[in-house]
Amino acid sequence: MATTERTTVEQQYEDQLRGSSDGAGLTAYILHRAKPHLPPWLCAGGLGLAGALGSIQWEGSAAAGVGLTLASVALTGLTWWAGKATGQQRRLHSAITVAAGSAWLTGACLAGPTAGPLPDLYLMGGPALALSWNIRMVLRRNVDGTAAGSTDKGLLEKVGLARAQIGATSVEPNRVTAKMALEAGEQTNEDVSKVLPRIASALDLPTSAVRYMGDPGSARRGELVIVPEDMLAQVMDWEGPSNLGGSIAEPLVIGRYDDGSALVLWLPGDPEIKRNSTHLLIAGGTGSGKGETALNLMTEILSRNDVLLWVSDPKMFQDFRPLLPGMDWSAEGGPDTEVMVEAIKAVIPARTRWLGAHSYRQWIPEAAVRQTSRDHTCRPDGQPCGCPGMPFLVTWMEEAANTLRLMGDDAFTGIAQEARSAGVSLIVSLQRPSYDQMSTSTRASLPSVIALGCDARDEGFSLPDAVIDAGAHPGAWGNRRPGYCYVVSPGIPEDRYPSPGRTFAVPHTATPTMEALARWAQANGATADPITSGAARAVAGQNYAGRTAPGTAPTARLVTDEEDAGVEAESSGLLVDIEDAGIDPEADLPDGEDGDDIPLWESPGHKPSPEEARELFADALDDFETAGRMVVGPKDFMDWCDRHQLSRPWVSARLKDAALDGRLEPTSATGRWRIVPTLKIA
Repeated sequence: MATTERTTVEQQYEDQLRGSSDGAGLTAYILHRAKPHLPPWLCAGGLGLAGALGSIQWEGSAAAGVGLTLASVALTGLTWWAGKATGQQRRLHSAITVAAGSAWLTGACLAGPTAGPLPDLYLMGGPALALSWNIRMVLRRNVDGTAAGSTDKGLLEKVGLARAQIGATSVEPNRVTAKMALEAGEQTNEDVSKVLPRIASALDLPTSAVRYMGDPGSARRGELVIVPEDMLAQVMDWEGPSNLGGSIAEPLVIGRYDDGSALVLWLPGDPEIKRNSTHLLIAGGTGSGKGETALNLMTEILSRNDVLLWVSDPKMFQDFRPLLPGMDWSAEGGPDTEVMVEAIKAVIPARTRWLGAHSYRQWIPEAAVRQTSRDHTCRPDGQPCGCPGMPFLVTWMEEAANTLRLMGDDAFTGIAQEARSAGVSLIVSLQRPSYDQMSTSTRASLPSVIALGCDARDEGFSLPDAVIDAGAHPGAWGNRRPGYCYVVSPGIPEDRYPSPGRTFAVPHTATPTMEALARWAQANGATADPITSGAARAVAGQNYAGRTAPGTAPTARLVTDEEDAGVEAESSGLLVDIEDAGIDPEADLPDGEDGDDIPLWESPGHKPSPEEARELFADALDDFETAGRMVVGPKDFMDWCDRHQLSRPWVSARLKDAALDGRLEPTSATGRWRIVPTLKIA
């Protein structure tokens, strides 16, 4: 602040000098420039005057000589003691100056200022000492703008970085950034990271208020950032989406940083600025504000006009119930989530094939509109194809630990590794992303993270080591600071990674706003394109009921056994005219006997033959499909086996046979099979 004010005053004097044609401006400028250097010369002059006056009072007095000598020694010792908080050079310089001045004053008072060598010592020593302080003042600022203030050096000396240099410093509202250069060959950036808690202690600030970002091109240079006031202590309520009707490619605002700036992230990539598309991990312990963070991000996604949202939540959408109408697909965990995961795997290659055919190397907003440009066409003749656009797809796995326990720790690995190029973003939310829950391959494929408060031992599971070394410590919050978080994601400057933020609080009174947003998304949001919806239905059957874009091809639907049998009979010429056959359509059918409507193998005590059992197994698969259970395994047939006197090994064999026939496909989980729907164009 003082440096800024001094620079402004200097500029005023320089302007005055340039604008004046007389000597007044020059005189004022010289006096202004000389002011900082006058105190040592004034002290030297005052010392000579004190010696002359003292000689009148004490010349030749032995008692005065003892007193003045003791005062000189005491004053020098006090100067040395008081300078222990400053640098070693400044301490020594001050002590020598006081010792020399007090010794000359003692001699001048006792013998007279003109006695012996005293006048020569004064005329030579006084200017020399004054000039030494002038030189020291000039050298306080080097050509790089490095300030060597005693306060900074004293602080660095306290924490073991006495030889580090503080460079150019920028002061913003509630944020101070200072460049640091460590001693070559003696100190590294890691040394600064280790003493950050001690710097925070010396400044009486929380640990999260001090961080250090090392220069990637140097092992001893970086930036020290200090945020003196915690602006996150005041809760900010969510007031609605930040950009209703905008594109998913625009920033998603979910809160603010501790210096008051907006906390944002992006999901799609941007080839113009070389930003990659990303997947996101939301991690935080119980009570850390993970649910409200999810609401902030989910409402931002639903407020955009070119994105689909698929959500799996084993908690039965307890937090997200008001937003359900706006989602393109929702699954409540268990088998429904298994189906969704398998559908996502099928959707990825279908979407990449479409994007590649239309000359998109990655998803961009232009891919979400009808393809009428010659630059993006799938027709071999190069003419605009007019294909419906493909919205961005966000697949959200809430409380993913349940799904991982059900499907295995690598359930999302294939999706995470392949989905980004298909315009698909995977969001995984769980409390503890440890490697005993999530495979290392999956974790490595989730480059972005929102790390909320957690156990101090779990910090390394959420954040990269470099961000923790820079001062990020979500373990310091635990569940005591709901919503406090660190965000690491493409598009965010790296020096922001260790900066804490806080997501907006979502009060209960916001439920009507969320319900209105869901209705808006249902009416104005993107609808599933034929490629995405077709691939999803090919796996999920009637489990996926997303909307298709107006004017697209007819939707594939499940054909019932009765309809299928009628079609086959008609196509084979088996249906005949009832009048030609001599059948009276008005005649009553003969009464049936008890049990005629029950298949033989359903009769009590009857064990079906192998042929009957196979037919019965096929019917069971149809029943599962009709009920929407598209992923099955031997355990799902336990009651069925007991009812029909069949063994589990027999069911396992039939599952393998059905896979060979194309009725089933294996999933990533051992012993689990996905039913392939029988789909026909209605």
